[in-house]
Amino acid sequence: MITGLPPGVHVYLAAGATDMRKGYGGLAILAQEVLKKDPFAGHLFVFRGKRGDRIKVLWYDGQGLCLFAKRLDRGRFVWPAAKEGVVTLSPAQLAMLLEGIDWRAPVRTWRPQLAG
Repeated sequence: MITGLPPGVHVYLAAGATDMRKGYGGLAILAQEVLKKDPFAGHLFVFRGKRGDRIKVLWYDGQGLCLFAKRLDRGRFVWPAAKEGVVTLSPAQLAMLLEGIDWRAPVRTWRPQLAG
């Protein structure tokens, strides 16, 4: 699990499907050429496979590229409908995504009441 992201780190989700056979180099090239972001800036880049049950996260930790991969036993990772482009997530949304939760519209269990 990816926890404790430093302040200022962005999470970029690559819309559309990615070939999950790609490794460090192939995903870094996608981040640079397709997403127009620097893969060595310390930000996280999230890619999803065609079937939707696999995900890879690429980031540079200051010493080298790191790659986190996850495959769901059941279900699919929630992904934007867009076929290309990039979506920015908060660290909390990334945590929900990695747990298989719909990060787009989470439902709170309690809402504060307005003073009236």
